Amino acid sequence: MQGPNRRAGRPRPAPRSSPRAAAPKPKPPRVKLRRNPNGMGDHRVRVVVGRAFLVLALVAAGLRLVQVQGFEAEALSQRSLKQRVTVQNIPGQRGSIVDRDGNLLAFSVEAKALYALPQLIVEEQRKAGKDPDERKRNIAAYMKQVLGDQVDEQELLRKLFSDSKWLYLVDRVEPAKARMIREKFREIGAEYRQIRQYPSGKVGADIVGFANWRMEERKAAGLEGLETYKNNLLSGKDGRRVVDTAAGSANVTIPGSEREVEPATPGSDIQLTIDTDLQFTVQNMLTSYVQRVEAKGGSAVVLDAKTGEVMALADDKPFDPNNFADSKPEQRNNRAVTSPFEPGSVNKVVTAATAIELGLATPQTVLSVPGSIKVADREIGDAWNHGTIPMTFTGVIGKSSNVGTLMMAQQIGQDRFAEMLSKFGLGERTRLGLAGETSGRVPPRSQWSGSTFGNLPIGQGLSMTVVQMAGMYQALANDGLRIPPRIIKAEIGPDKVRKEEPRPEGVRVVSPETARTVRDMMRAVVQDAPGQRGTGPAAALPGYQITGKTGTAQQVDPNCGCYSNSSYWITFAGILPADKPRYVIGIMLDAPKAGTAEATSAAPLFHDMADYVAQRYRVPLSPAAPTLELLPKNG
Repeated sequence: MQGPNRRAGRPRPAPRSSPRAAAPKPKPPRVKLRRNPNGMGDHRVRVVVGRAFLVLALVAAGLRLVQVQGFEAEALSQRSLKQRVTVQNIPGQRGSIVDRDGNLLAFSVEAKALYALPQLIVEEQRKAGKDPDERKRNIAAYMKQVLGDQVDEQELLRKLFSDSKWLYLVDRVEPAKARMIREKFREIGAEYRQIRQYPSGKVGADIVGFANWRMEERKAAGLEGLETYKNNLLSGKDGRRVVDTAAGSANVTIPGSEREVEPATPGSDIQLTIDTDLQFTVQNMLTSYVQRVEAKGGSAVVLDAKTGEVMALADDKPFDPNNFADSKPEQRNNRAVTSPFEPGSVNKVVTAATAIELGLATPQTVLSVPGSIKVADREIGDAWNHGTIPMTFTGVIGKSSNVGTLMMAQQIGQDRFAEMLSKFGLGERTRLGLAGETSGRVPPRSQWSGSTFGNLPIGQGLSMTVVQMAGMYQALANDGLRIPPRIIKAEIGPDKVRKEEPRPEGVRVVSPETARTVRDMMRAVVQDAPGQRGTGPAAALPGYQITGKTGTAQQVDPNCGCYSNSSYWITFAGILPADKPRYVIGIMLDAPKAGTAEATSAAPLFHDMADYVAQRYRVPLSPAAPTLELLPKNG
């Protein structure tokens, strides 16, 4: 019997058909969404989009936080520090200026400028629950108690109650008093200051000059004289400190935030060759004399005959650096080195020295001197009328004969005369150590005309300073060796190590024999023997042999460009004593007007200065000297 069929009940598969015969598959029906009238669909979209943006923003912020805290942390920290920390210079203590004996001429003292931040006072007091107005009144009252007449209490209150973020309350406060105020009121800040003091006042002021505090540089700096010329040496080296500043401003320092980073190095001291007592005396004598003769001005210098050191250098109208604001520009101009003049007959020493050096004459050589001489197109005469007279070469210098001098200069010749002018240092700066020094003027040899040689030997047509003029006579006083003058003796460093200023190398002008001969023959200038009188007997000093030369030079009249017959430079240069020289004194007076004998000569002023110098330095007396022959006895 046949068993049951196992496939029974299973659906049979449809018969396969070819693709071509297959019926097309129907497309699913398109479902069309309808807008929810309550807007619920749009809300869901906005929520989804908002969440997506929020996630993205959080991710970006996280990445930025990682970047800032990880990769850029150090750079941002430095940038933030720069916004609240400022580096400031700490000025070094300015060096002093002293005279040859160590007496102070200029020095600095420390002071404080007190300042406040009024708005910060208000903020801090309110945070502490206190009354800021009462705090300000207490500050003003205490400052008045400590500083006394240095401050006005009402003015302090006006400043403290202002809307300013930062302001100065008072300047130039003693450090001890500033400390008292700051210990009681920490809101008050203090800035370092230097006050320059000049204990000698006007004495040597146009040499020393002036320095004051510069706010923009936060240090003291020179404005005039050596204070300017040697400013870097005196200033030292600045240090550094850092301070916290309010609102990122470099000018608004938060009180108590100062931290020193690098200490300052003090400046060096400068020792001058000046003797303060001599400077005082020379300055006063010059000023008094200029006033008496009604001159426009005057200058004087005293040199050490052997070293060329400047012992005194004065103008007649010095200023007081302690009251600098009251001074005038012309007072601050050191005319002794900045204002050249025509020296007149003082320059005849060049002819005298050259003629003796070349062997063209001796002191006793007799010249037949006419009343005038023609040089090129010019007729030149003496200061007094005379016919042809015999004069010794000593007499030519002693009586200051223009004609006799030009006769000897013609024997010398223009080239040799020009060479001697250069040896005497004319036409070039002395480099004595002061700012603004001029070289004066000597016409270049190539530019000399026929009449030039009628001017130069008698001291016209060239110019020099009073220091250059004295330097010529220093060469004679030092046996023919000219030592360029100097005014700085030494530098003393912050470590107190002394550095001597190098002594300038000497220039051989004439031989020692020539120098001694000319010194002796020029004693005739101050001689007052009967019939043998020189042009400057008022310069004579009893007990001493004096060598010197008077000078009178016509000034140029600006109206015509020609020489004036009423305005003169009056000069005198001399040596004390002539036999054993110790000092040289040079004097210039600018256009004296008074109708007195003093107004026509600086010899009386030389006498007074030489007298003081001889006493101060105990110069030994000179042996008696014979009277010199100016006019031959058989003439």
